[in-house]
Amino acid sequence: MPDVEHATERSHLLPHLAHDRRLSAVQHEADAGSILSTHVSKEEQLLANTSVGERLPYNDYTTIDWLHDLVKDSYRSRVIHAQLGIRGALGSAFESGQGWIASALIGILTACVAFCVDVAEATVSDWKIGYCSTNIFSNRESCCTNRHPLGTTKTNLGEDCSAWHMWTNDYWEAFGIFVGFALAFGVISSSFTMLTKSTLPSAAPGHGDKPPRSIKGGDQGVVGKSMYLAAGSGIPEIKTILSGFVIPHFLDLKVLIIKAIGAVFAVATGMCLGKEGPFVHIATCVAYLVGMLFPKYNENGRKMRELLSAGCSAGLSVAFGAPIGGVLFSYEEISTYFPRKVLWRAFLCSLFAAMVLKALNPTGTGKLVLFETNYGSSYSPIHYLVFILLGVAGGLFGGVFCKANFWWSKTFRKYAIISRYPVFEVFLVVLATGLLQYPNPMTREPGDTIIKNLLVDCRGKSDAWVCQQEAKDDRSKYVGWLVYGTLVKLILTIITFGCKVPSGIIIPALDAGAFFGRLVGQWITTISPGIFAMVGAAAFLAGVSRMTISLCVIMFELTGELEYIVPHMIAILVAKWVADALEKDGVYDLAQAVLGHPFLDADHAMHLVQGEQELVQRLIPPKQTMQDITVNVPKDNKISKRVLDDKLEKLKERGLMDAGLVLVQDGMLQGYLAEGELDFGLNTLGMHWDSSSRIRLLGEAEEGDLDLSMFVDRTPLTICAKAPMEYLVEMFGKLGLRYVCVVEEGSGKLVGVIIKKRLVVWLESLKH
Repeated sequence: MPDVEHATERSHLLPHLAHDRRLSAVQHEADAGSILSTHVSKEEQLLANTSVGERLPYNDYTTIDWLHDLVKDSYRSRVIHAQLGIRGALGSAFESGQGWIASALIGILTACVAFCVDVAEATVSDWKIGYCSTNIFSNRESCCTNRHPLGTTKTNLGEDCSAWHMWTNDYWEAFGIFVGFALAFGVISSSFTMLTKSTLPSAAPGHGDKPPRSIKGGDQGVVGKSMYLAAGSGIPEIKTILSGFVIPHFLDLKVLIIKAIGAVFAVATGMCLGKEGPFVHIATCVAYLVGMLFPKYNENGRKMRELLSAGCSAGLSVAFGAPIGGVLFSYEEISTYFPRKVLWRAFLCSLFAAMVLKALNPTGTGKLVLFETNYGSSYSPIHYLVFILLGVAGGLFGGVFCKANFWWSKTFRKYAIISRYPVFEVFLVVLATGLLQYPNPMTREPGDTIIKNLLVDCRGKSDAWVCQQEAKDDRSKYVGWLVYGTLVKLILTIITFGCKVPSGIIIPALDAGAFFGRLVGQWITTISPGIFAMVGAAAFLAGVSRMTISLCVIMFELTGELEYIVPHMIAILVAKWVADALEKDGVYDLAQAVLGHPFLDADHAMHLVQGEQELVQRLIPPKQTMQDITVNVPKDNKISKRVLDDKLEKLKERGLMDAGLVLVQDGMLQGYLAEGELDFGLNTLGMHWDSSSRIRLLGEAEEGDLDLSMFVDRTPLTICAKAPMEYLVEMFGKLGLRYVCVVEEGSGKLVGVIIKKRLVVWLESLKH
């Protein structure tokens, strides 16, 4: 028998219990009661005697029931506040403060992880060009200046940086060493990512209602899919989780560690990717692991997702030194459910992350602002036309990128050699990146350094390479490098995003926009070209991600330039409009489509439905499916175990995992029994009953009954078959339901059951 583990969203169904025949009786045995209390919370046991019914921990890739978890949390809260005396007062106080304590811990721990990743990535990245003779683990900047993490300083390092040794002074040898190191780092990063391969069950409801294919020797007729949990940014998967789905092991400690190590080497390759997206995944992992320490979050899927939403904000906070932007990013881009209390806790979480990161000082500057600028000049109304132009360009870039990357994922990555050997794809992309980027002095540096160089203001005294080029009379070669940089960033970002390494899209999009903005600034001499680089960076990222408010705030937190909020707003909005005209889905939405994760965006869904004029009856399952999942309960409220075993087998063949049985008497709906609870009741509690035994599903239990009535939801939500489809979308989107029972107009008799995944797949079909 497997070791007993703490109940989580990913826990398997209850293990083998003592040889008893009813859950109410099982609770009286010491050993079995201990197992039960470990896997089923006290609040769930309290719900067993209510009309809501008891639930087991959510199984992998299922949908959580937001309403059930709301009621469950109310029971838990009432039990705590009902306690009297000092113990009760302390318990109530801790209950009220758990969210704040957890949020602060998440921010602190996320900052510590980000510090390690930042310092390691800077060092490893610089190994492509040389090493520090005084400390092999120092990067070039800390080796040559007094800027060091944790506020430490070193002396006897002159401005000529004699401590930093280049591998070679020959161009071609340096070129080869650069590419060689990049290839090695890429293979290391991708190899680590391969360690997180996981097979997920199928989530396609469209297959579930078709006749199952015959697969010998297996339980289910629907084959699962594989994914690498540490690959990509993790943001599409996090959006899926926060919308109410369970992706097994995605937030485990193992994934966090591999994501951090993989991000270090992936960014060090010089590929067109950033560590900002992975930081969001890392922060969410930290939030999940911290939440596991608090029963309030550990045992409730709804409450856990509130904590995860708060944790997401810490990811952007440490990535950009943008605590307010991180909160807005979680609200605007990531979260589906974001009440005010989550906003406040996200604010606290982001604050602690920023405070601790500033104290750790990974950049050695002692500042949170990554790309601090001080242009010392303002813009005039005539420049609004230029900002609009940058917005149009950003929208075109974003629309082209989204379409091209989606096409690339659906074509090139379908080749057998690429799909079977993801490390080989990374090898090819790193090779192409090194060969294309090294010849250009401006793209040779890491992504964040490129932005810093392109935002520089040359009106003051500056010895930056960019300023030296712009000071020349003949700038044709420099302009060529800017054009080359813009095009190369577009092409390489298209083929890079989606590779099996930890990667984000934010920094590459900012790089491309900064290149284009600086290019435009060469012909407008009234203000610094760095201003256009800054606005262009925001416009290009807006076109790719469709972020608006959060992006505007992130940009002024990144640069410290409050003066240019209006230009940012203009460029971001124009970029979003243009990109939406070319491709209505942003990069994260398309990534979800490529990955095949179920996701219900209520706003997008409503927009799709409003153009169809459909009724709820459109989604009623086929007649054969309804026969398979309907149980006609006799007047004695008992049904043969053989019948339920057959029903369970057919549910497993459909492979949906969110399905269940509807209980009816005389055609009228009496309750709903989910597949997980049915499986547990028949194969664990009922393991000693033969197939001819009769099982109680409704009514009061009698002595000797195998009673599953405590698992039956006697209050399922219903909707009329003739109701507009908009009603159904609102119910699933706003209430967070797993299923809705459909009743006939007039008679109220049951005619169908619609699960959330069925609605999601139908909405996907409308897009195409």
